[in-house]
Amino acid sequence: MAEAALKAADDTQDLTDGFHLIIDALKLNDIKTIYGVPGIPITDFGRMAQAEGIRVLSFRHEQNAGYAAAIAGFLTKKPGVCLTVSAPGFLNGLTALAHATTNCFPMILISGSSEREIVDLQQGDYEEMDQLAIAKTMCKAAFRVLHAADIGIGVARAYRAAVSGRPGGVYLDLPAKLFGQVMDAAKGKKSLVKVIDPAPAQIPAPAAVKRALDVLKAAKKPLIILGKGAAYAQADEAIKTLVEKSGIPFLPMSMAKGLLPDTHPQCAGAARSTVLKDSDVVMMIGARLNWLLSHGKGKTWGDAPKKFVQIDIEPREMDSNVEIAAPVVGDIGSCVAALIDGMGSSWTKAPSDWMGAVTAKRDENVAKMAPRLMNNNNPMDYHGALGVLRTIVKERPDAILVNEGANTLDLTRGVIDMYKPRKRLDVGTWGVMGIGMGQAIAAAVETGKPVLCIEGDSAFGFSGMEVETICRYNLPVCIVIFNNDGIYRGTDQNKASSDPATTVFVKGARYDKMMEAFGGVGVHATTPDELKRAVNAAMDSGKPTLINAAIDPAAGSESGRIGNLNPQSQLKKK
Repeated sequence: MAEAALKAADDTQDLTDGFHLIIDALKLNDIKTIYGVPGIPITDFGRMAQAEGIRVLSFRHEQNAGYAAAIAGFLTKKPGVCLTVSAPGFLNGLTALAHATTNCFPMILISGSSEREIVDLQQGDYEEMDQLAIAKTMCKAAFRVLHAADIGIGVARAYRAAVSGRPGGVYLDLPAKLFGQVMDAAKGKKSLVKVIDPAPAQIPAPAAVKRALDVLKAAKKPLIILGKGAAYAQADEAIKTLVEKSGIPFLPMSMAKGLLPDTHPQCAGAARSTVLKDSDVVMMIGARLNWLLSHGKGKTWGDAPKKFVQIDIEPREMDSNVEIAAPVVGDIGSCVAALIDGMGSSWTKAPSDWMGAVTAKRDENVAKMAPRLMNNNNPMDYHGALGVLRTIVKERPDAILVNEGANTLDLTRGVIDMYKPRKRLDVGTWGVMGIGMGQAIAAAVETGKPVLCIEGDSAFGFSGMEVETICRYNLPVCIVIFNNDGIYRGTDQNKASSDPATTVFVKGARYDKMMEAFGGVGVHATTPDELKRAVNAAMDSGKPTLINAAIDPAAGSESGRIGNLNPQSQLKKK
């Protein structure tokens, strides 16, 4: 339709249309990849974007495309773009948009939509929905473009909103008529906007830096907590310098693992309980005192009085759960650099007896765990399987690890050490299921590195059909499914009827056959040794591979480490 309109126009005038203006606006701002699902009214847009050199990856479900775009934003510090059709497709992408906002990942969800005049009168258009109104409740910002001449501004506003300040998800609504609108090509080119310095440095106040250093200087048992915001900031060397110059033990949250190696002498990951309970000053860098840190209070944090230093770009984050004695507001790179400068050359490191106590507890816990990771049981348990994967990751530190599940997430996070930043991707703040395949695809596309994706069998079910996408694009992704026949474990029983228990799946399911069906490599592994050989072969070959790792159905616990979040019935069992 748009092409016909261009041909019918005056031959003496160079014209462009909404399709091409959107593509040109994205390219002008260095957007090179789009994740999405084609359909009315954006099918032609995907084709044209592909023809113009943008890589367009077509998924089987919009939610998975959205998770890919979100993690692309985390990895690149540029907005990941997800493209969906209207109404149902938009809604499918909305979960990922909200996930990106909650996790502070820059992402733009672009959706086609029905025309305003029909939506507002509720006249029953194809997939009619007031998408902008719905999206506003789920993301950082939302915009609608009605005229081709405003496309440049619309894309620029979405880009800047996604990455400035605290990053997040942005919705860009494009009604169907917009794509076919025609205008003078020269004027169209002039209307485009290249975003300059979309995420400018935000320098902390000198008084805030001094206050934070004074609190740290007085500490007897200080602790640094590194969050995924610190990993996103890509201020890796500065953070390393701060940690090592201060001599303070550090605790990495899961997606901050590898900012400094988990084997670093100051890493307190294996002594988490001890450092949270016993510390007297806690400095958080890009971490929030949300449920993942028990809101900064309660049994997790013990009885020792604590002062908190918090570095965050969002001032409203301060005092969200407990009093912050020394808030430092600014971007992480600038804040850490200012702290290092303020420490000078005569800074006294954290007390050696504190670091010694942390090291002793860490070494004790590591020694206790070591024998469990060396078994070659058949059927496998989680620890035997993770023991061999732990070694593989150590031998391949550049590979990206994607991880989700309940027990599979919790145990993998604790067992597998990371050695480089932004190499571990997982469910993030919401703890959602289903991120696995989308994140694995985006990680391979954005980094060019091999991907090892460790999935629980339940988690895999949310996005498993995307193995076809992995095969179609021939991506170097090795998926390992810890298959214990159910959610948490496959041994629950329904005593009320012949239906299976709600947490039980088909016994002995062979997920590896799914991968074979699409031309990938499928492997069934029953022992840690078999698993080790299969993963190494997959990582060496770079071929799409799915390994069905048969885990003892009785292995696993209710909800992993967060079983305490389940409400308990107060009625006595008869």
